[in-house]
Amino acid sequence: MSNVTVIGAQWGDEGKGKIVDWLASRADIVVRFQGGHNAGHTLVVGNQVYKLSLLPSGIVSGKIGVIGNGVVVDPQALLAEIARIQEQGLVVTPDTLKIAENVPLILPVHGALDRAREAARGDRKIGTTGRGIGPAYEDKVARRAIRLCDLAEPETLDWKLDELLLHHNTLLAGLGAPTFKKEDLLAFLTDIAPKVLPFAAPTWDILDEARRAGSRILFEGAQAVMLDVDHGTYPFVTSSNTVASNAGTGSGMGPSAAGFVLGIAKAYCTRVGEGPFPSELHDDVGRKIGERGHEFGTVTGRPRRCGWFDAVLVRHAVRVGGVNGLALTKLDVLDGFDEIRICVGYELDGKTIERFPSSPAAQARIKPVFETVEGWKDTTHGARSWADLPAQAIKYVRRIEELVGAPVTLLSTSPDRDDTILMRDPFED
Repeated sequence: MSNVTVIGAQWGDEGKGKIVDWLASRADIVVRFQGGHNAGHTLVVGNQVYKLSLLPSGIVSGKIGVIGNGVVVDPQALLAEIARIQEQGLVVTPDTLKIAENVPLILPVHGALDRAREAARGDRKIGTTGRGIGPAYEDKVARRAIRLCDLAEPETLDWKLDELLLHHNTLLAGLGAPTFKKEDLLAFLTDIAPKVLPFAAPTWDILDEARRAGSRILFEGAQAVMLDVDHGTYPFVTSSNTVASNAGTGSGMGPSAAGFVLGIAKAYCTRVGEGPFPSELHDDVGRKIGERGHEFGTVTGRPRRCGWFDAVLVRHAVRVGGVNGLALTKLDVLDGFDEIRICVGYELDGKTIERFPSSPAAQARIKPVFETVEGWKDTTHGARSWADLPAQAIKYVRRIEELVGAPVTLLSTSPDRDDTILMRDPFED
């Protein structure tokens, strides 16, 4: 049995959806282990485009999908997403979707607090999606979260809502935002309970049985390593651990669950929201990359900031994320450039460094050190073998491998599932 864990190796939006979908066609179970509906994966299958935020991508391939205990679930968003993809012809039932019964829930009060705090930050805003992800994780570690299993116990909901609102209404009032009434939240939860409780399951037992049976399990990460709450560009990060070692914790499978770790990276670099971005381009080249790559957030619709490939931060992601191999996406976006640049280091206070600093002030001061490589004129779009690639494109990929310290095991040359060059099968590792 060989499991595979897919994580982003930059700031998210690297094209994980296509890679996970491609791998899911060969897996038995696909598991989400962290994040919430602030993540977005776009899957292109034939003439259908599926946009998923909470549902594991394996749902599209007809595989069993599991939402693990490390995820925070907005029940309204979940039901809306299920309804949307069922309109596209897919079927989602408690037989095909299992949600950990102890998963924390995102309530309307969480989104309200998220937005109020972000507004209060002014110029120091983090760039959250305002969907309540952070406050829901805070409730989890503060031991006041309302979990999916609580919906089956009215007496538990009663006292938990008292504790939760004591905290959140105090904060909302202090921020000058409207507060919430217990009866309104109780009515909301009572109404939604019968719609989501059928999906509740002891997912750790299901996954353990699958492991013992030799099933292939694919773990699907959200966001990326540089948004990890410990290892990313703190405080401009998400509220969970995005690294592969969290696959076991977020699913209840233990530390050996991750298997082969596949890190996804674009052939260039993008970021949505606030925070440092050393290799960012503010010129026509950056705009050209954004237009060619259709760089708009799947969830937010916000235009992504674009820049050259940053080998320093991807090397950091490889190390702390436990990446065994890279999947390089959107190589075709770089077709036709006379020259391409790679960030190979930073200048910090007059000195050259080859690591990503941890402190926010240092991250804001660093300047990129670029290496220039020759571009290529022939297209890589739709290539399905090394023989289809221009020589300079191959050299570019090889240089990335040298700089980040990990082999490129998979290359994506278009959004289409089949436009993929496989050098090493993660499931056969």
